[in-house]
Amino acid sequence: MSDLVQREELGAFLRSRREATDPVQAGFQPSTRRRTPGLRREELAQLAGLSVTWYTWIEQGRDISVSRQVIESLATALRLTEPERIHLFTLAGLALPPSGPHPRRVDPLLRRLVGELYPKPAYVMTPFWDLLAYNDGYAELLGGLDQRPEGERNILWLTFTESRGSGLFVDWEGEARSLAGQFRAALAQYPDDPRGPELLEALQNASDEFRDLWAEGGISGFSSSRKQIHHPRHGRVDHDYLKLADAHDEQQSLIVFLQAEDAVQK
Repeated sequence: MSDLVQREELGAFLRSRREATDPVQAGFQPSTRRRTPGLRREELAQLAGLSVTWYTWIEQGRDISVSRQVIESLATALRLTEPERIHLFTLAGLALPPSGPHPRRVDPLLRRLVGELYPKPAYVMTPFWDLLAYNDGYAELLGGLDQRPEGERNILWLTFTESRGSGLFVDWEGEARSLAGQFRAALAQYPDDPRGPELLEALQNASDEFRDLWAEGGISGFSSSRKQIHHPRHGRVDHDYLKLADAHDEQQSLIVFLQAEDAVQK
């Protein structure tokens, strides 16, 4: 999209949201003298703390620089929904601000999918690896998930406090190093979520291995890969590990283990 078209799209979107905003709900007195629906330009400028001229230039698609603070003020004044707010930031050419703490709910259809993937291990997790839903295939791998406190149903916690002793992963060190690097990236991506610092402190207190890896300062990104697992009932099983994003919630991911076609079972 060219800069001109994007500025025009930004102006058109703001105008449409302004005209769709009820002036009374926005705090203005009812009036029979309104010639256009919704808020007037000067009213929206007042709500957003902008000059009328500056706001008018934005709506007209003028070639001016628009700051994050201005866009955030307009989004708040217009009471935009989250998808509308995301669209506004996108049109303004600005990165989205970090999300704050997120509710721990799983869409019922997604939860049903996790169950129906059995016997393939599958689960839904947050950016900080808290397990929100899992099927019997995954619970069988880790053992005793249902009996654990909610705060311990976390893949990072289980990896650094138990999985080495249980011998679940053939390459435990590679798995642990990758998770620590991904965790560091998640902390930077979601700085306003208190779960990240809380988990970091717990891991540093609980695991010497975690403290050593954390001190390395490594950063990792997720990549689909093959995991070599010592299954408690089937012995050595190689799985291809797949991560799928939830289109309705960026902070939830579906993880599925697919047994590799050429897996070697021992």
